[in-house]
Amino acid sequence: MKRQLARLAITLGISLQMACALADAAAAQAKIQIGCTATSDCASAMVAVDEGIFRKHGLDVEMTPIAINSNIPAAIMSNSIQIGGPTSTVFLQAVDGGLDLVGIAGASVMNPTSNNAITAFVRNGITINEPKDFVGKKVGAPGLNAFLHVLFVKWLVEKGVDPKSVKFVEVTFPTMADIIKSGGVDAVLTAEPFVTRMTNAGLGSVGARYAVELARTDPIIFYAASREWAEKNAAIVTKFRDAIAEAAVIVNSDREKASASIAKFTKQPLDLVKATPPNQSEPRLKPENLAWWIEVMSSQKMLQSKLDTSKLVLN
Repeated sequence: MKRQLARLAITLGISLQMACALADAAAAQAKIQIGCTATSDCASAMVAVDEGIFRKHGLDVEMTPIAINSNIPAAIMSNSIQIGGPTSTVFLQAVDGGLDLVGIAGASVMNPTSNNAITAFVRNGITINEPKDFVGKKVGAPGLNAFLHVLFVKWLVEKGVDPKSVKFVEVTFPTMADIIKSGGVDAVLTAEPFVTRMTNAGLGSVGARYAVELARTDPIIFYAASREWAEKNAAIVTKFRDAIAEAAVIVNSDREKASASIAKFTKQPLDLVKATPPNQSEPRLKPENLAWWIEVMSSQKMLQSKLDTSKLVLN
């Protein structure tokens, strides 16, 4: 009887070990979908995929293109993607609206180079000499209440222009050239390499470099997940952060590798991507980094509640 109990105990122990091993293997092999729009802001994730950095850290990751940034929070909550790259503004408005999202790592931040790459690009036949010339114009933004849109509204306010006097519509980055060419909008809020591409095609010119005038250094895009997923997968989040930190070094120092990954994901010509440096990658994300955005969005009446920055970033 004792021998039978001992054998049973050994069998149960082995079974438990096998179950744990299988569970660990399943977790390691589970594919993580990261959703981002067609810009260089998620370059650290793109590089981490292409250079095998995620695999080195035991993660199986695939990048998923998202047309409009404001669609990312819903994609995260539906589990279509597990991690997304929302702009700071899209993230904050989603949280304010009741979605339990949390930032898990930094992606890109504003700096003089990236600010210079942001423009209001104006189609041929439209003349913009000063901010008030945007009054009455139809302006396309790659996501209403997303990064470029909120920054532009902030700029208009600082220049004494009522944002309500401008008509805003959503236009995805890949379709900007076509809609500018067709006259569907008077201007688009965009960034490199799309600015150079439309300029070279003779579709119009830069009407304003509004981000340069604002001269901020706050987060543009960061990686976010549902709080439930992040807390249940704490080990994966740690590995993800380590991989992103390693890839960020490459993004900021190796133009060749960064450009190749950006061109591959965004489907932009490599030469065009190489012509403009990617936005600065900053893998660290601190709660206080979101304070300015909350202030700006509150002033634009985009937030209904008082958000606590300490709850917005996973420890």
